[in-house]
Amino acid sequence: MLRTRFTEIFGVTHPIVQGGMQWVGRAELAAAVSDAGGLGIITALTQPTPEDLFAEIRRAQELTDKPLGVNLTILPTINPPPYDEYRRAIAEAGITIVETAGQNPEPHIPFFHDHGIKVLHKCTSVRHAVKAEKVGVDGVSIDGFECAGHPGEDDIPGLVLIPAATRRLTIPVIASGGIADERGLVAALALGADGVNMGTRFMSVQESFIHADVKQRIVDATERETELIFRPLRNTARVARNEVSTKVVEMLDEGAQFPEIKDLVAGTRGRTVYETGDLDAGVWSVGMVQGLIEDVPTARELIERMVAGAEQIIQQRLGGFVTA
Repeated sequence: MLRTRFTEIFGVTHPIVQGGMQWVGRAELAAAVSDAGGLGIITALTQPTPEDLFAEIRRAQELTDKPLGVNLTILPTINPPPYDEYRRAIAEAGITIVETAGQNPEPHIPFFHDHGIKVLHKCTSVRHAVKAEKVGVDGVSIDGFECAGHPGEDDIPGLVLIPAATRRLTIPVIASGGIADERGLVAALALGADGVNMGTRFMSVQESFIHADVKQRIVDATERETELIFRPLRNTARVARNEVSTKVVEMLDEGAQFPEIKDLVAGTRGRTVYETGDLDAGVWSVGMVQGLIEDVPTARELIERMVAGAEQIIQQRLGGFVTA
């Protein structure tokens, strides 16, 4: 058994978190991860209304009695979602852990803490993690440059970012980006983290909502087959390399602005990829770690072999390097 500050404070059996992923973080996946001893996370804004989110949480709770989390991504938009209503739905459903991401979580923390909910905030830099601790979050998930989605603009990989963060923080730190197996889990713990967060790896388990052809593409792809889009716009995102993402990169490099590419990168097109398996229907998030993924197990099989493998590495392989 691997016990860390994260497992103790957040009440989770294993120090493994399923990242909150738009269109992917649904009841079946989150429940399967939590039931296997990790922390499964339902993505709030995948659900079109707070009422739908409440119903999705209830579906997951029918599948497991283990702790579940909800991701609430706070985005700068012209017409922001009704965050107060989403918060109430989370609390009324009895959720005890929320993963926040995007903008400063400070306005949301008092409500969550008043309802006994711990806050795990996703960051891409040490300075933002330090600020998150100061405003009262209970833990941070630190995303290295390898991650899918938005890696920030500093381009600091996990091997540097994780220890740079853990030496500055006193709250639990979850390492995210580039982790797919027991080797990544042990490495993260060695760098000072209290657990790991995996997105791409949990996209490619049997309980994941996405189409089998997308999962197979993740298995077949190498670590070199991603694109960084939106770089000239200072809103970098790592996505799968396909016809659409390659075109977006070319257009932006030639001076195009967001209005010229917005139809290509629409979120509904990425959802179509996940639902239909048409890999070129739109842009879709995936991390460099796809190059380490070789199968599509159940969530339980993945978590159990990661924990067992990590214990073996720590006790046997690493222990063998130490001499009297």
